[in-house]
Amino acid sequence: MHNTRLLRLPLAVFLFALFLLIPVQLMVENPMLLLERFLPGAGWFEIVLIALYGAIVAYKMQDPSKVQTWRRYTWLAFSVLFFSQLILGLFGFERFLMTGKLHLPIPMMILAGPIYRGHLSVMSILFVSTLVLSGPAWCSHLCYFGAVDSISSVGKTRRTPIRNKWALKSTVLLLVIAGAIVLRWMKVPVITATLLAIGFGVVGLGLILLVSRREGRMVHCTAYCPIGTIVNLTRFVNPFRLTIDQNSCTECMVCTTTCKYDALNRKDIAARKPGITCTLCGDCLSSCHAGSIHYRFPGLSSQRARYLYLFITISLHAATMALARM
Repeated sequence: MHNTRLLRLPLAVFLFALFLLIPVQLMVENPMLLLERFLPGAGWFEIVLIALYGAIVAYKMQDPSKVQTWRRYTWLAFSVLFFSQLILGLFGFERFLMTGKLHLPIPMMILAGPIYRGHLSVMSILFVSTLVLSGPAWCSHLCYFGAVDSISSVGKTRRTPIRNKWALKSTVLLLVIAGAIVLRWMKVPVITATLLAIGFGVVGLGLILLVSRREGRMVHCTAYCPIGTIVNLTRFVNPFRLTIDQNSCTECMVCTTTCKYDALNRKDIAARKPGITCTLCGDCLSSCHAGSIHYRFPGLSSQRARYLYLFITISLHAATMALARM
């Protein structure tokens, strides 16, 4: 009976991944599934393969103690797959690109690109969709840039909060929006706008390689990336929450050392809820010896809320593995 229960979530993820990807195979005229672009009909094999991958991840991540490890593995795999296709596209293999036209792989472009161009991109639509369905999971499972920040921040996490975090986040967000508007209004050439975007990305990469590594926290994602700031500010459109039990929490602060998003500082723990930069990643659950940290969803127990969150997020992650290309 116990083994049967463990198979419910993987089976649900497998079926939902099929549900998400089969319409793409049937209805999109220009093939979006990579294998379909090389061999007609091979997209069906890719769909089953991706759905099986999602089921395996779901099976492993049911155990809270394995979430952090498997989330890092799968997120890195997604990033490697994404950038590998991009590099092949750069070398002239246009089948590896979403539209045959290259766009910069910098998260900021999800926001600035549509403002500058005057129309939405595939990645913008994908970002908004995941935000509605799984809240801030974009920043812990789906962002192709964030996986690099996650790897860089491996190690001991500082307990003290990032100083002036919200002042920096707000400033960067406003500058990106204002900059894109000005560039469009002044009709600045694409090459100039591209160079500015590359400069923004280089600064972010520097933060990842130098500051995130030193802090043991994802400083780029929590204090610099404007997409991360949008996720933080709009996360409440989604009903999933993480809470800290009022009675059982001992304020031992151990969970602080596992949070890479600067969301479990002393003030957050005293308020009995993670800070606004929490991405619901779940890394902290196994670190809480009192079992005080829980997922919440209206009308569900904490365990069912967590399983529902895993179901949605892992299914989206699997589908994104198949669809996210530049």
